Amino acid sequence: MLLACPCNPFFTLSLFLTLSSMEGKAKKILHFSFFTVLFFSTVTSTSNYLQSHTLVLNSLPNPSTFSWPQSDYRSDLNDLTQTNGESSLSLDLHHLDALVSITKDLESLSFNGTQTSESLFKLRLQRDILRVKTLNKILESAARSPPSNSTAASGRGGFSSSVVSGLAQGSGEYFTRIGVGTPPKYIFMVLDTGSDVPWLQCAPCRKCYSQTDPIFDPRKSSSFSKVPCGSPTCRRLENAGCSTKTQTCLYQVSYGDGSFTRGDFGTETLTFRGSRVGQVALGCGHDNQGLFVGAAGLMGLGRGRLSFPTQTSRRFNGKFSYCLVDRSTSSKPSSMIFGDAAVSRTARFTPLITNPMLDTFYYVELLGISVGGARVPGIVPSLFKLDEAGNGGVIIDSGTSVTRLTRSAYIRFRDAFRVGASGLKRGTGFSLFDTCFDLSGMKEVKVPTVVLHFRGADMSLPANNYLIPVDSSGTFCFAFAGTMNKLSIIGNIQQQGFRVVYDLAGSRVGFAPRGCA
Repeated sequence: MLLACPCNPFFTLSLFLTLSSMEGKAKKILHFSFFTVLFFSTVTSTSNYLQSHTLVLNSLPNPSTFSWPQSDYRSDLNDLTQTNGESSLSLDLHHLDALVSITKDLESLSFNGTQTSESLFKLRLQRDILRVKTLNKILESAARSPPSNSTAASGRGGFSSSVVSGLAQGSGEYFTRIGVGTPPKYIFMVLDTGSDVPWLQCAPCRKCYSQTDPIFDPRKSSSFSKVPCGSPTCRRLENAGCSTKTQTCLYQVSYGDGSFTRGDFGTETLTFRGSRVGQVALGCGHDNQGLFVGAAGLMGLGRGRLSFPTQTSRRFNGKFSYCLVDRSTSSKPSSMIFGDAAVSRTARFTPLITNPMLDTFYYVELLGISVGGARVPGIVPSLFKLDEAGNGGVIIDSGTSVTRLTRSAYIRFRDAFRVGASGLKRGTGFSLFDTCFDLSGMKEVKVPTVVLHFRGADMSLPANNYLIPVDSSGTFCFAFAGTMNKLSIIGNIQQQGFRVVYDLAGSRVGFAPRGCA
């Protein structure tokens, strides 16, 4: 009984000795009072610590259930509407696994012909590891070489490149279908908050990877225009090249894993169900090496000068949001909205922080974490601080699946969760997860609550955002990981079900629970 007391142990021992030395009625009264206080202190502490959610156990999504709406495969289901006189753009998002499930000719390239739920999940984690490595390499490169605004006047192959994006090989997790050019050709594009420059593969190809749709040919589009070398648009590239033959701008986007895309930099019209967004600056890649298969290119949603939200800030007021569904519990697609309609009334906002060395990522201030209703001791803001050299910090990222926390914070967090979930049967680790449970034969379990405390906004996670299935045998794992790097990343598994609102004009990010309805 004494060992369970939340009191100071020296006070407990002192009071116990006092009780032992007393006699008679006074001893009985003090003895009763002490153990009454002890009992209620213990009960109160336990009840506070063990605030819990009920986790309904679902399996990994079965690949055989993945499908696209029939009309979506050859046409566009996105929409452009007017809200209070302002443009608002709505898109459907689909996960990579669904894209591959309908692209049988890519099975051997992407998944070696296997499409079990376990193999798809393992590959997702492998992509995630590559993604995180790339993000950290980008930051390391930015710290060594601060951004420049110079435009080199050289030949096609003679300009330097800088790391300006966060896409690791194969890490495009969410796609949408966009019409490009006039007349529009509909293609799959990755939507990624860790990247800036939009680009797509273009004919003629010197080297192109396999994609689901025909390669876009800018020569057949009446709205494609190459950007002149000396134009303000060309100068917005971190490092640009200039074709001596045509005096038009060249781009190259390099990634931390050694892959890259390069070609002509131009402007083009993008179409969303008959409604057009014109003069979008993008890369038309004729040489694309080491990149993912499936999608035709990437739509950068970062904070940089050439990202799609920045380019269209006047039209959409610098606002967009998405809500990613839990694919183990919902068959409907995720969604994205641009414009004022993207801002949910229930969203709680936290201010964005700027990295002086790199403007792509969305940094926020993480103050602490609660497990079971109690703050985890030792998880303090200094563990997540972004310093003047651009090291550390916490970013919100749509392309990373599993949240990574600096090692010391993760260990404290994990250990607190293990104590709170001590009633569950432990299982063996799985891939990057070191805390797993054998929940086979069970339909639901109680798990301690988890809350991420940002400055001005708490993110109370649903149970299926942090204890997730990893196989079809009832193994569930704590969906966080530690990292030896200083950068912490809030991944898309933890974002599921929230409408995550990016307000570039207001320099803030918001979270609205149950935002996918």
